[in-house]
Amino acid sequence: MSSSERSYRRTQLPTPKPDTYAYTLNRWIALAMSPRRLANYWRYRRASRTGRLDYLPIKLDVENVSRCNFHCTMCQVSDWPGYKRAEDMTLTQFKALIDSQYGLIEIKLQGMGEPLLGRDEFFEMIKYARSKHIWVRTTTNASILHHRENYSRLVETGVNEIQISIDGATKETFEAIRRGSKFELVKENCKLINDYCNKRNLWLTKMWVVLQKDNLHEFMDFVRLSHELGFKRLTFALNLTDWGQDRWNTINNAVTVEDSISPESAHRAIEEGKRLGLEIAFWNVTSKYSADSPKTLCAWPFERAYVSSDMRIVPCCKIGNPEVSDLGSAHHFTEIWNSAVYEEFRKAHIEGRIPAVCVDCYEHKN
Repeated sequence: MSSSERSYRRTQLPTPKPDTYAYTLNRWIALAMSPRRLANYWRYRRASRTGRLDYLPIKLDVENVSRCNFHCTMCQVSDWPGYKRAEDMTLTQFKALIDSQYGLIEIKLQGMGEPLLGRDEFFEMIKYARSKHIWVRTTTNASILHHRENYSRLVETGVNEIQISIDGATKETFEAIRRGSKFELVKENCKLINDYCNKRNLWLTKMWVVLQKDNLHEFMDFVRLSHELGFKRLTFALNLTDWGQDRWNTINNAVTVEDSISPESAHRAIEEGKRLGLEIAFWNVTSKYSADSPKTLCAWPFERAYVSSDMRIVPCCKIGNPEVSDLGSAHHFTEIWNSAVYEEFRKAHIEGRIPAVCVDCYEHKN
């Protein structure tokens, strides 16, 4: 990938929030409501990237369930017996985690599983985090949004962002990649939640497409489908993670199309999106991180972590599995955050000794 292409893609990174003003306002309200959170945040802002930190994480990914009703071709869940790795996180465990991590300003409440399988406890988790003024985003496959009117129940929790994964623009492609799915049901459910949000004058949802060899031919079709389903934002992810595993590195590298979208193709999609009232962006992990300097290192070791459903601390969502990399028990998160293991993990990044499980997210030198 040329430097011009890399530069172009960086200008099209998706805004992480549907409303930057709302996100910023919520952040300052969250900080104003808690002197401890505010003090922690300023320590974070002033800190340099070192092995030992004097602040707690400001963000977390929290996996409420590690089980899914889909078994997608590019996802490690398809390796797990019954498409489940561990027991669900309880509401009590979630509350204890949130209470102990007083520095949090944002969480993603979803991991490897489909979060709506957590039923009522999932909704209560969102409500609890929002009661602490924590910005909450989640990701769903939209398969059970119709059940028990989950689409409206989810919106009414006060959730701030809802990302919906759509990896095929036709029934044939969608169901071949997102195995176990029903394309027409997912489409109807997307319309349900988007219509509900529109009636409430809320801008919460985003359609997320992981481009790969089996759906690349539908690139422009995704733009039109997103509009048809009522989305206002569409993001194309340009590469696939290997979950920190050699097996998945081989599988997903074989279908990656990371360098297949030219600036001209991206521009056409963006312009078509503008015509339809869609904000279109592109996400490419390997254009984000470099070991060249502390400023270009992955931010995860220094500001956030992933907590699995069985309360284990994992370095990030691109690993998402404590059986691959486990930094310790989330029941003792505060102590683990500056443990010898975590300190060494950070030092490895700082010193350019990128851990094997992290290499795939860094730029590759020729």
